[in-house]
Amino acid sequence: MLTTEDGIDQIVRLGEAIYQREIRPKVEDQHRGEFLALDVESGDYAIGADELTAVRNLRVRRPGVVPYIVRIGHPTAAVIGGHLQEPQP
Repeated sequence: MLTTEDGIDQIVRLGEAIYQREIRPKVEDQHRGEFLALDVESGDYAIGADELTAVRNLRVRRPGVVPYIVRIGHPTAAVIGGHLQEPQP
């Protein structure tokens, strides 16, 4: 199991690749704006209305996982001191 000691950069790199290649086409239209928590080792993921819900849903099946988190249909999960804009097609 990957841990934060293995490196956040590795989790992010793997998570982004798996999300873009395998998951995004399946979830983006129906779940835009929701959050997805991904176990980069198994490919298992869960979706929730917020980050905490998505992580809790994933940890039911994958206790202790350090997930990659993405806001579906957005370039970032959150913005500090600004606002999110819908990406242009």
